[in-house]
Amino acid sequence: MPVDAERPVVVEVENLERRFGDFRAVAGVSFSVRRGEIFGFLGPNGAGKSTTIRMLCGLLAPTGGRGRVAGFDIVSQTERIKTRIGYMSQRFSLYDELTVGENIDFFSGIYRIPRDRKAARRKWVIEMAGLAGHTRARTADLPGGWKQRLALGCAVLHEPPILFLDEPTSGVDPNSRRAFWNLIYELAEGGVTVFVTTHYMEESEYCDRLAVIYRGEIIATGTPAALKHEHMSDVVLEVECTRPAEAMTLLEARGEIREVALFGAGLHVVVQDEAAAARAVREALGDGGFEVHRIERIVPTLEDVFVSLIEKSDRSAGAMQEVRA
Repeated sequence: MPVDAERPVVVEVENLERRFGDFRAVAGVSFSVRRGEIFGFLGPNGAGKSTTIRMLCGLLAPTGGRGRVAGFDIVSQTERIKTRIGYMSQRFSLYDELTVGENIDFFSGIYRIPRDRKAARRKWVIEMAGLAGHTRARTADLPGGWKQRLALGCAVLHEPPILFLDEPTSGVDPNSRRAFWNLIYELAEGGVTVFVTTHYMEESEYCDRLAVIYRGEIIATGTPAALKHEHMSDVVLEVECTRPAEAMTLLEARGEIREVALFGAGLHVVVQDEAAAARAVREALGDGGFEVHRIERIVPTLEDVFVSLIEKSDRSAGAMQEVRA
């Protein structure tokens, strides 16, 4: 849902950079996030998502640029930031050898939950995670979805106004993923700002706004709907045919076709002229001995947008290298 532009900005970075030797993991990113917004960082593994989150949480010093979280500087006021945020790392962040109840009690102490609030917060986490009757269960023995909900509960025990989630649903089943996102919605409706990294395209649709990051650079920002509208002026054809992986290689050589990607058991083909391209696809596949079952124009998905943006970025980088050479 759209976030009121009148809401205050609670995360703001400008030209943020992080180098590891000669490698630029984050290459001068700039963006802002408003209170109560679900802001998604979408990108492949190694794009710089986790590195950016660690800088925003005060866990890693930037090598360039500036940023503020909850009004505090990410370089000089990291300890102040840590009291105002919740953080759930990409790896499971709880202690497997402790029970559910022991993990909650441990993090209550870490976050210095007032004595008169501990019981209420403990009860809230147990109910939210669906763990009533399981407080004595060893955390290592919990199903993946329960573990993730418990980790989320422990991350917000101290009721922080900003929550950073780094690939929070990685490795859990689709049903658990949906249940987890329902909890995120509830937190956002209560005014919590949620900054989430993901490489799941369907999860990206749940965000109020997205920043697409690739090779350490933000290559597009906007709502999911705006990204589809602004970055997919071309037509997307869904093609069902035999041996789609081989067909993709064949179609990539056709001049009428801008991009081709495997999508499920078929192909998504990006073209400029629908009629001419459809004829070209049928002709090329027919001549190549492929059986075409269906060619249909479809509404672009975020995955189509993502692939298109990555392709454009790679083409631009290649052109720059040729100029320099």
